[in-house]
Amino acid sequence: MFNQIAVIGAGTMGNGIAHVFAQHGFKVNLVDLNPEQLEKALATIRKNLERQVAKGILSEADSQQAINNITTTSGLGEGVNRADLIIEAATENIQLKLSIFSELDKLAPANAVLATNTSSISITKIASATSRPEKVIGMHFMNPVPVMKLVEVINGYSTEKKITEQIVELSKKLGKVPAVVNDYPGFIANRILMPMINEAIYSLYEGVAGVEEIDTIMKLGMAHPMGPLQLADFIGLDTCHSILQVLHEGLGNPKYAPCPLLTNMVTAKKLGVKSGEGFYLYTPGSKELVVHPRFRP
Repeated sequence: MFNQIAVIGAGTMGNGIAHVFAQHGFKVNLVDLNPEQLEKALATIRKNLERQVAKGILSEADSQQAINNITTTSGLGEGVNRADLIIEAATENIQLKLSIFSELDKLAPANAVLATNTSSISITKIASATSRPEKVIGMHFMNPVPVMKLVEVINGYSTEKKITEQIVELSKKLGKVPAVVNDYPGFIANRILMPMINEAIYSLYEGVAGVEEIDTIMKLGMAHPMGPLQLADFIGLDTCHSILQVLHEGLGNPKYAPCPLLTNMVTAKKLGVKSGEGFYLYTPGSKELVVHPRFRP
């Protein structure tokens, strides 16, 4: 079914997806225009594999084989010209994704399936940039990919049933749990998650409760492993903002509009973990959860 995999984009999601496929015996071409990003991705994959070995999840031999299964390249054509399945994991920007899929359509084998790891952008819209919309599908992995079990499998308007079935079976081979949904703004994961995060931000913005109190209530009262404000920092406040905009524009309902506080934080480049500041402060090497001084009483 699928033997040669190409992953486009070597950021957090891309290196995680490459890791999981390589760990399960697939040959993977990891593609990124930036050679330094490729080096960084391989270092991250090695570190995460070492962690799995230390926990007894993998043997040293299996870890080394996983690394051997990954080839890196900065050339898109070189990376995809023999691929059976290509998974795009680039930045969540619709114009970028349309451009990538237009190129993939020209460079990939005619029978290759084109998947996107988008968390909110229309699969049908992405597929419209290709001449093979029936072979375009969403594979929304969760972060961190090596740990999280879910793969949200999203059908575009024209996705063939057999392609969906193949992706479901493939996800199971990766040790994941696939959940099939249809192509509407936010799909299911983010259509439910993002309004919750946005409401938590509104609760902070309106002075209903503080950062720590909001997260504590959701963790201890609703058994969430991470509070919504900490989770927003982890996802990236810019990503949350972008997804809410997709929901707002796509569904036309004002309830999905990003909270003004979120908009201001993104404008100020306080993006959460990735920038070191969000609702919490993040110090390299420290796991202590410290509320940002701006939100302390």
